[in-house]
Amino acid sequence: MTSLTHLDLSSNYLNSSIPDWLYSFSSLQVLRLPSNQLHGDISSAIGNLTSLNELDLSRNELQGKLPRTMGKLCKLRSINLSGMRLNQDISRILEILSGCSSSRLESWTWLVVNFLVNCPIKVYIFNNLLEGVVSEKHFANHTKLKYFYGSGNSLVLRANPNWVPPFQILDLDLGSWQIGPSFPLWLRSQKHLEYLDISNSRISDVIPRWFWGLSTQFRDINLSRNQISGQIPYLPKGPNIFTFFDLSFNNFSGPLPQISMGSNQYMIDLSNNYFSGSLFHFLCYQLNGTITTGFLGIANNLLSGEIPDCWIKWQSLQVLRLDGNRFTGKIPSSMGTLSELQSLNLHNNKLHGEIPLSLKNCTNLVAINLGKNELDGNIPRWLGQDLTNLIILILRSNKFGGNIPDHLCALSSLQILDLAENNLFGSMPRCMSNFSAMVRGNGSRDNIIEYRGLNGPSTLESASIATKDQLLVYDKTLNLVRLVDFSCNNLSGEIPKEVTSLQGLQTLNLSRNHLTGKIPESIGSMKSLESLDLSQNQLSSSIPESMSSMTFLSHLNLSFNNLTGIIPKSSQLQGFNESCYAGNHLCGSPLKGCRGSGKEPDVRNEAKEISKGQEINWFYISIPLGFVTGFWCVLGPLMISKRWRILYFRFLGAMWWKVVKMKTYLQAYDLWEVVNTDIKLAPLKDNATVAQIKHYSDKQAKRYKTMSCIQNDVSDGHKKVIPTLSKRYESKISSLEDSRDLSDISLPELIYALYAKEQRRASKREEHEEEALQALSIEGEPPET
Repeated sequence: MTSLTHLDLSSNYLNSSIPDWLYSFSSLQVLRLPSNQLHGDISSAIGNLTSLNELDLSRNELQGKLPRTMGKLCKLRSINLSGMRLNQDISRILEILSGCSSSRLESWTWLVVNFLVNCPIKVYIFNNLLEGVVSEKHFANHTKLKYFYGSGNSLVLRANPNWVPPFQILDLDLGSWQIGPSFPLWLRSQKHLEYLDISNSRISDVIPRWFWGLSTQFRDINLSRNQISGQIPYLPKGPNIFTFFDLSFNNFSGPLPQISMGSNQYMIDLSNNYFSGSLFHFLCYQLNGTITTGFLGIANNLLSGEIPDCWIKWQSLQVLRLDGNRFTGKIPSSMGTLSELQSLNLHNNKLHGEIPLSLKNCTNLVAINLGKNELDGNIPRWLGQDLTNLIILILRSNKFGGNIPDHLCALSSLQILDLAENNLFGSMPRCMSNFSAMVRGNGSRDNIIEYRGLNGPSTLESASIATKDQLLVYDKTLNLVRLVDFSCNNLSGEIPKEVTSLQGLQTLNLSRNHLTGKIPESIGSMKSLESLDLSQNQLSSSIPESMSSMTFLSHLNLSFNNLTGIIPKSSQLQGFNESCYAGNHLCGSPLKGCRGSGKEPDVRNEAKEISKGQEINWFYISIPLGFVTGFWCVLGPLMISKRWRILYFRFLGAMWWKVVKMKTYLQAYDLWEVVNTDIKLAPLKDNATVAQIKHYSDKQAKRYKTMSCIQNDVSDGHKKVIPTLSKRYESKISSLEDSRDLSDISLPELIYALYAKEQRRASKREEHEEEALQALSIEGEPPET
C-alpha cells in the first residue's frame, strides 16, 4: 500500500474525518475524495504527501483552516477545495499556497466543479466562507496563471487602476467580490480573456469603450447585478456556440444593441435595464440569417411599439421573456413557428386581440404568462388539447370572456392556473379533479423547472404569483407551488365538489364572483391548502366542520357572503382576524356572537331558523302591539263614553287643585323655598357661633316641617287656611279689577289674591258638574256615546 499512487473514493458515503493512516502514503500522486460527508479539520500531516500533484477534497463538510504544511507540496498542480466550510482569511491561504508550489501553479480555479485531464493546474475553493482583502501583491509570483475562479466568497479586491497583472488569464471568475465602484481598468491588459464573471461586484461606473474591443474574443460575459451604465453598440460574435451574455440588472440605456452576423450566443439577457425604442432593429436585423440563441431575455425595460413578426429567424429559442415593457399591438403569428419554445412570458404589456391560433404548434411549451395585458376573446380550447405539457398558465388581468373551457382539464401536469380579473362567466368546470399534479401534492425540491440547452447553461423558470394578498416571485421553489385563481370574474353557480379532490393545492381564490350554494362539505380534505379566499360571493349555509382539520391554512377570507351559524373550532379558524368573517351572520370566536345574544347554543338554533326562513323577532313585533293595546285600553273608553270623559277630567282637575292648594299653603308659611331648591343642608362647623347655630336650626326645622306637610297631604287643620283666602283678599280682588293699579299691593298679596280667585272659580265649576251628574241620574238616560 505504501507504493499506492492513485486513490479515488469520490461520491461515496464516507462519514468521518480524514483518517491519519492516509497521510502515510508518501508515494501518492492523486488523491480524490469529493462528494462525501467528510468532516473535521484538515490535519497538518497532509504535508507528508510530498509526491502529490492533484488534490480534490471538494463538496465535503471539512471546515477550519488550511494547515501551513500544505506549502510543502511542491509538486502540487491542481487543488479543489470547493463547496467546503473554510473560514480562513484569503491572504493567509494565498500565503500558504505561494510556497514552493507557486512556480508550478498555472491556474486558480475556485468555482469549476470537474477536473479534466491535461488541463492546466487548478485550485478549487469556491462557495466557502472565505473573507478578507486580496491585493495585487498576492499575484506577483503567479506569472503562469490561466484560470482563476473565486466566486461565492466575501472577498475584496484592491488593485491600483494602473496595475498590469503579471499573467494573461483565460477564465476569470470574481462573482460576488467587492471590486467597485470603479470599473476594473486592468482588464484592458488581458488579451486572451474568454470567460469573465464580475457579477454582483458593486460596480457603479460607465463601461469604457475599449471593453467592447475585447468582447470579440469572449466566450461568456457576466456583468449582471451591478450599476453599470452606458450604451452597448453590438453583441460580440463569440468563438463558441455555447456562449452566454448576461448584462441584466444594470443601468444600461439607449437602443438595443445590434447582433453581429453569425452570432452564436446561447443566452442573451438584457433584462432589468433602461433600454428604449423599438424591438425591430434588434430582432429582424439579419434578414437572411438564423439566430441560434436559446434564451432571450429583454424583460423590464422601456421598449415600446409592436412586437415584430419575424420570429421565424429565431428557431432555436427555448425561453422568450419580453415582460414588463410597453409593447402594443397583437401577438405576432410567427411566434407559432418557434417549435422549440418552452417558456413564453409577455406579462405586463399593452397587447390586445386574441391569442393567435399558431401558438398551438408550440407543443413543447411548459409555461405561458400573458397576464396584465388587454387580450380579449375566449380562452382557446386548444390550450388543453395541444399544449399538454403545460405546467404554468397565467392569463390574469385581461379581457377574456366566455366560459372556462372544460378542455383545460386535460392538462394533467398543470400546477398553476391563474385566470383572475377577466370577464369570464358561467360555472366552474366540474372536471378539475383531472389536474393530477394538484391532486398529488408537492413535488420534489430537486425537480426544479429549468430549461437546459445542449451543453449550455440552464435557466430557471420564474413567475410572480398572487397569493395571500401579496405578490411573490418564485424561481427555485416554483415547482412546489400549486395554485388556482378564478377571482374577479362573473362566475356563477355552486362550487363543484370536485375541487376538493385537489389535495395538493396550496392556494384557492374564488373571490369576487357570483357563486351561490354551500361551501363543499369535504373541503377539509384539502390538507395542503394554505390560502383560501371565497369572499364577496353569495355563498350560504354554515361553514363546514371539516375546515377545522385544515392545519396548514394561514390565510382565510370568507367575508361578505350569506354564511350563518357558528364558526367551527380549531386553532387556525379562531386565529384569524374578525374581518375574515365580516358581512355574514356568523358567531363564535373570533367574533363576539350572533345578534348580541352571547349564547352559542341559542344562536345555533336561531341560525337554523334563519336558514329555513322562519325566524320571527317577537321583541320588535311586541312594540306596536303594546302601543295599540295601551292606547285603546286607556283612551278608548274616554272617546266612546261622555260620562267617563267627565269623570276623567274631574279627576285630573281635582289632582291639579290639590297641587295648587299644597303650593299655596307652603308659600303662605314661607316653606316653598325648601321645595323649590331641595338643597341638602351642609353640616354645621365645630366652631359655629350662636347665630349660626340658630340659623341652621331654623332651616332644618323648615325642611322637616315641609316634608311633614307633604307626607300628610295637607291635613284638615291646614286645609282651613285655603278657604279663608277668598274672604281675606276679597276686597283686594275687587279693587284690582276696578282700578287695575298694582302700585299699592305687594307681590305676596297679589299672588294670594290670584290664588283666591282661582279657588272660587274652581269651586263653582265643581258644583255645576255635580248638579249635572245628579240630573242625568234622576232622568235615567244612558250616557251619550
